[in-house]
Amino acid sequence: MTQLARIARYWHTLRHLKPVQFHGRLWFRLRRPRPDLRPAPPLRATGAAWQAPARRAPSMTGERSFRFLGEDGGLERGWDDGTRAKLWLYNLHYFDDLNADDAVARDAWHTALMDDWIAHHPPGAGNGWEPYPASLRIVNWIKRHLDGRPLSASQRSSLAVQVRWLAQRLEWHLLGNHLFANAKALVLAGLLFEGAEADRWLAAGLAIVGDELPEQVLGDGGNFERSPMYHAIFLEDLLDLLNAGQVFPGRIAPATLASWRATAARMAGWLRAMCHPDGEISLFNDAAIGIASVPAALHAYAARLGIHAPASTVASPSLVPVLALLRESGYARVEESQAVALLDVAPVGPDYLPGHAHADTLSFELSVSGQRVVVNGGTSCYGLGAERLRQRGTAAHSTVIVDGQDSSEVWGGFRVARRARPFDLVTTADAHGVVVACSHDGYRRLPGRPVHRREWRLRSGGLQVHDSISGRFATAQARYHFHPEVRIDEDGIGALRLTLPRGAQVRMSVRRGRLRLEPSRYAPAFGLVQDTRCAVIDAEDGQVSADFDWT
Repeated sequence: MTQLARIARYWHTLRHLKPVQFHGRLWFRLRRPRPDLRPAPPLRATGAAWQAPARRAPSMTGERSFRFLGEDGGLERGWDDGTRAKLWLYNLHYFDDLNADDAVARDAWHTALMDDWIAHHPPGAGNGWEPYPASLRIVNWIKRHLDGRPLSASQRSSLAVQVRWLAQRLEWHLLGNHLFANAKALVLAGLLFEGAEADRWLAAGLAIVGDELPEQVLGDGGNFERSPMYHAIFLEDLLDLLNAGQVFPGRIAPATLASWRATAARMAGWLRAMCHPDGEISLFNDAAIGIASVPAALHAYAARLGIHAPASTVASPSLVPVLALLRESGYARVEESQAVALLDVAPVGPDYLPGHAHADTLSFELSVSGQRVVVNGGTSCYGLGAERLRQRGTAAHSTVIVDGQDSSEVWGGFRVARRARPFDLVTTADAHGVVVACSHDGYRRLPGRPVHRREWRLRSGGLQVHDSISGRFATAQARYHFHPEVRIDEDGIGALRLTLPRGAQVRMSVRRGRLRLEPSRYAPAFGLVQDTRCAVIDAEDGQVSADFDWT
C-alpha cells in the first residue's frame, strides 16, 4: 500500500468519529487517577427478591483452571500471563462463572478465587483494572451477592475500590457497548451501597444509560452495532438493570423502569427474529455462538421479569411465505413451513463505531428443516492477524465479491475505512411469495464504480437468489458457504445436491453463471474453525442466479 493510500484509509476511518472519541482518548491516556482506599459504604437493604438471571455454561474446569474461547488454562503464571491472548485474560477477570450454571456448587472455588484476585491485584495494576473487565467483574460480584451468596467484608471493600476506580475511567473514547457496561456497573453499585457516594454512582450511571439506551437500541429493537451476539449481551445487561431496579424499589423512577421494560421487550422480539430454528443466533458481523447467554435463557429471564416479546415481531413457520422486516437495523426474516432465510440489507454499523463490522453487506443465511444450510463465515478470534482479517472480509460471507475487493474496507482488528451503504430496498409479500431486493454502493470506490444488487424470492418450497453487478469490473463472484454438516454432491451440470444431517435434501441449481466448489472455513464459536465448502458462481455479463429447492 502506498503512503497516499495509507493516509486515505486513515482519513476515511477517522472522519466519522465523534469529538468525544478524540479528546476522550487523550484524557484516558494522560489522566491516571489515584486509588481511593477509604472504607466501603454500608450496604442498602433489599426490598424485593432477586430473580434468577440467565445462566451461561460454566467456564471453571477446576479450582484454579478455566476454559475460555475454546482454550484451557489456569493460574500457574498468575492473573496476567503474558503468553495468553488479551481476550482470554479479559475473560479470566470477568468472573462470569460466579453466575453460571450450577454456580452454587462451585461457591467455595469462587470465594477462594475472589480472595486470590484481591490479594494479587493492587488497585490500578494489570488487565483486571481496565474499565471493561472491571465493569463486568463488578456486575458479576454484585449479582452473586444478590443471588444469595453474600460478599465478605474484604470483598465489599475491594468492590468499593473497584467502583471508585471505574468511575474515573469511563470509556468515552470507545462509547458503544463498553460505555454502557461501565454505566451498568455504576448503577448496580449505586443500588447496592448506601450513602452520598453511592448516590453519585447511581446518578452517573443512570445519566449514561438515559443517553445511550435510545442511541444504541434502534426503533425495531436491534442493537445499533448490528451484531446478534452483542445484541444478546446488551439485552442481558438491560434485564440485569431491571432486575436490580426491582430489588431496590424506589431508587429508580417508575417512568425510567417502564421505558427500560418497553425497550427490553422490543429487543427480545428482535432477537427472536434473528435466530435460526436451532435456537441460536445468526452470524452477521462479529458474532459467535457461546459468548452471550443462549437466546432461550434470555427469553426465560425476561419472562421471570414479566417481559415478553411483542407478538408482531416474532415470526413463526407458515404455509404461506411471510416477511418480517427489521427496517431500522436493516435485516429481514423470510420464512415458510420448512425454511427460514435471514437477509442482511443493513449498514455495517454506526458510522462512529464500526469496530465489530464485517464486509458482509447483502449476505444471507438459510435454514431448511430446522438445520443450517447456507451460512456466513463467523468469528473465532479478535486482535490483529490474517485470520481475523479473513473472517471480516467479503469472501468469508454468502454474498458477492467484486474484483477481489471487500465491499467495506475492513482493516486492522476493529477498523473500517470506506463502508458499503445499502439503498433502494424493495419488499413485497403476497400469497405467491416474498421478494426482498436491495443494492449497495460499497464497490463504487473501484475504478469502474460497480454496484451490486441482490434479489431474494422465497416461495413455498424454494428460494431464488439473483445478483446483478452494474458498471465496469473484471471479475464478480457470488459465494455460498455451506454448513460443515451438509453433504455436497454434484447433481448434473451447474447443480448440487445438499443432504442435511437428518436426511432432508436441498437442490441448488445455477441458472446464470459458472459454478465450482472451493474449500472454505466456518467459525461458529471463538477458538473453533471448521473445514467446509463454498459454492462459487462466476458472473456472466454481470448476472448470477441460483435456485434452492427443498420440495
